[in-house]
Amino acid sequence: MATNTMPALHAGGTGLTRYLAEIRKFPMLTPDEEFMLAKRWTEHGDTAAAHKMVTSHLRLVARIAMGYRGYGLPIGEVISEGNVGLMQAVKRFEPDKGFRLATYAMWWIRASIQEYILRSWSLVKMGTTASQKKLFFNLRKAKNAVQALGDGDLRPDQVTAIATKLSVPEADVISMNQRLAGDLSVNSPMRNDGEGAEWQDWLVDDKDSQETVLADSEELKRRKSFLRSAMSGLNDREREIFEARRLRDEPATLEELSETHGVSRERIRQIEVRAFEKVQKAVQTANRVAELPAPH
Repeated sequence: MATNTMPALHAGGTGLTRYLAEIRKFPMLTPDEEFMLAKRWTEHGDTAAAHKMVTSHLRLVARIAMGYRGYGLPIGEVISEGNVGLMQAVKRFEPDKGFRLATYAMWWIRASIQEYILRSWSLVKMGTTASQKKLFFNLRKAKNAVQALGDGDLRPDQVTAIATKLSVPEADVISMNQRLAGDLSVNSPMRNDGEGAEWQDWLVDDKDSQETVLADSEELKRRKSFLRSAMSGLNDREREIFEARRLRDEPATLEELSETHGVSRERIRQIEVRAFEKVQKAVQTANRVAELPAPH
């Protein structure tokens, strides 16, 4: 995919301001224009068409990236990672499915940015559990919901409300809030001379748009399809144990399954591990196949 004429993104406030001004010059595409460009790319490998789709959506990447300013990383690098996600989205976009590229690309852009953030933050800083990672990316939205503005300490009632909403310990809320303190003011000017647009002008609404919901729904359907296909390779006992131990909101205990199947708890554990490994391998294979470039 051609990227040689994309605007350069340099470090520093002036370079970022120049970049944001440059990407505003690329025209937005009408639905018909986007569809024809996508068909030229998917059916004929027209890299010029793909490049035009990418450049017309650079503003979308910048808007999404600004929502991740508070993680202590250079915003230019965050935008660059989002651009990588955008190019992946263009590569895999299927125009015949009927929705716009922006709808599809949002998930890829966010996923690329979040992967970069997770790579950049040490496990010591971020935490290793799923609940801590969930808190890492959702604390600011939760704080807004309880009207906890700024980066100061949270009131006890706010801590309780956030912990309840995100299903995490209150101590984790307090700790993560302290770790993520130091966000720039959204009213700070983007230029060093204090003039021009403010950072908040580029922020996106915390509420998920219909396009985001649709993109997330498409990805969820994709993952569920992979899982169903992978589970078809299990025998009846493996499938029953895998579902009981891995897919239920309240997993069955080894003791319960031991009594049901008339085998030891250790045997149940072995079957569970074997089934999980089979499913994991099948899902990974299906995902790699899905990411292969479409034949032209």
